[in-house]
Amino acid sequence: MSSEVYENHLDPVEPKWFAVYTRFKCEKMAFRQMARKGIAVYLPLQQHTRKYNRKIRVVELPLISCYLFVKITKAQYVQVLETENVQGFVRFAQNLISIPDHEIDLMKRILGETWEVHAEKTTFVKGDEVEIAVGNLTGMKGTLVEADDEKTQVLVELERLGYTLRISVDKSILQKTGSVKLKSNL
Repeated sequence: MSSEVYENHLDPVEPKWFAVYTRFKCEKMAFRQMARKGIAVYLPLQQHTRKYNRKIRVVELPLISCYLFVKITKAQYVQVLETENVQGFVRFAQNLISIPDHEIDLMKRILGETWEVHAEKTTFVKGDEVEIAVGNLTGMKGTLVEADDEKTQVLVELERLGYTLRISVDKSILQKTGSVKLKSNL
C-alpha cells in the first residue's frame, strides 16, 4: 500500500487560482457557466484576424487551448467540477497546485497591452536577454527569439503552468539587460 502524500493548495478561506481543463473549443461556454454560478473565472483571449474569400473577421481565441483559470476556495471545488464542459483540474504529478497571482496578472497584462512608442535605433540579436521598458509590461524580462526590421519576439515563462509565451513587441520598447532567466519580473 502506498503512503504517498499529495499536495493540495485549496484553502477553506483564501481563494487561489487554479487551472481547469475544458472540452475542446468549449472554453467560452464553460467561462459563461462558471460566471453565472458566481465563480471568479478568467479566460485569456487573444484576437486573430481570419481571411475568407469574401470577408475578413476578427475572432477571439483562447491563449492556451482548453484552459480556464478559476479563483476558488475549497467549498467551490465541486461546483467547478460540476460545470458542463469542464474536464477537471490541471494537476502536477497528482498534486493540486495553485497558480501565483503574478502569473495570472502577467497574462492579463500581455493580452491587454496597446503600444504607443517612440522609435530608437538599437541592434538586437537572437538570444539577447531583454526587458520591456515602456507600457503595461514594463519590467518584464525574457529572451529574444526572433528579430526582424520592426517587431521582435520575446519568450516569457509561466513557471507553474509549464508554458512559455511568445510575445511580438516593437523593438523600440526593448532594452538589453544582463543575464536574466525567462521570467517576468513583477
